[in-house]
Amino acid sequence: MSKLNHIAFIMDGNGRWGIKNKRGRNFGHLKGVETVKKIVTYSLKLNIPIVTFYVFSSENWKRPKKEISFLFKLIKRYFTDEIDKVVSEGIKINIIGDTKKLSHDLNKILKNTAQLTKKNKKIIVNLAINYGSKHEILNAFKLMKKNINIKKFEKNLYTSNMPDPDILIRTGGQKRLSNFMLWQLAYSELFFLDKLWPDFKSSDLKKIIKKFSKIKRNFGAL
Repeated sequence: MSKLNHIAFIMDGNGRWGIKNKRGRNFGHLKGVETVKKIVTYSLKLNIPIVTFYVFSSENWKRPKKEISFLFKLIKRYFTDEIDKVVSEGIKINIIGDTKKLSHDLNKILKNTAQLTKKNKKIIVNLAINYGSKHEILNAFKLMKKNINIKKFEKNLYTSNMPDPDILIRTGGQKRLSNFMLWQLAYSELFFLDKLWPDFKSSDLKKIIKKFSKIKRNFGAL
């Protein structure tokens, strides 16, 4: 079995789950946070070093302002109410994305969370907030003035010094990357599920990891 270092998630279907259950899109986002917590706990149990969640894309600003506001309130509330638990569980929080557009209050909480958890080593949880892979790639090139090569380029990505995802899991029924980690996912194993994110269970992750364990990854070799 190939060593499993990093799993990335596109958490699609929260809003649709809320509507399906006649509770509204925001309720779906609330349930989606509970799923994230369960998956992080299970990943800790499995000793997976890194997990990355696509929380808010650079295209999500097109959504209704009330929904965006609710999403950011959820993030602020979680890291305000549960930061002590996050620290005690050995979780290192890393924010990837262009945070300049986020509010001062949200940025303050995210920076504080990253600072308080920076020495934790049990698992790295990357939260992609206001993230767009095309912007990340363009920015990485801009930071290199000469002698451009892959090694230097990758040092300028948000995921510098991290292994690329071995697995990408996208819920919600769509089979696309949606401007998420386009460079880093070049050799990842892709798993697309019809199940909506709030319905995604630890048992689903277990099944995917079992499938991954049977895949021979040659990376172009025989």
